[in-house]
Amino acid sequence: MTENAATVTRTADLLVEIFRDVLGLPDLTADTDFYEAGGDSLTAFQITGRLEEVLGADVPVSLVFAYPTPRDLAEVVDADHGRS
Repeated sequence: MTENAATVTRTADLLVEIFRDVLGLPDLTADTDFYEAGGDSLTAFQITGRLEEVLGADVPVSLVFAYPTPRDLAEVVDADHGRS
C-alpha cells in the first residue's frame, strides 16, 4: 500500500467512525451512502464539525453532499487538506 493510499484509508476509517456516531449506525461501512443512511443537513454539519476538530481545518459541508460515502469524502479531504 502506498503512503497516499494508507493516508486515505486512515481518513476513511476516521470518517466511518464519525458517520457511525453521528448517524447512530454501528454497522455503517466506508461505502455507505450518507443519504441512504438517513443523513440530512444537520448531520452533515455535525460530520464536518467533528472532522474540523480532528484536522484543525475548515471542511465545507458541501463536501459531504458531493462525496456522500466516507471513502469518497476521505479522498477529497486528503487531497484538499493533506492529512497524514
